[in-house]
Amino acid sequence: MLPRNLTRSRVALAFGAAILADVAQLVLGPLGWLWADAVIDVVAAIVTAIAIGFHPLLLPTFIIELVPVVDVLPTWTACVAAVVVLRRRAARSK
Repeated sequence: MLPRNLTRSRVALAFGAAILADVAQLVLGPLGWLWADAVIDVVAAIVTAIAIGFHPLLLPTFIIELVPVVDVLPTWTACVAAVVVLRRRAARSK
């Protein structure tokens, strides 16, 4: 997927999906239902990629989320923040 223009609504959608995914995984606990964690991660990755475009940082975030206990960290939110900062910095330098 190509990088998208970062409008307020796209960034808000990506952050909303990321925060919702991180909170849901926190509520499920570090050893939550494995299938539910995987579904949450897939949905978060898809919504984020649709909202702000694919970025290589999404891949390690997805893989890290598969590790039990680590998935309670706010990795999706951190990833979205990093991608937004990198994309805005790249847009300013053009």
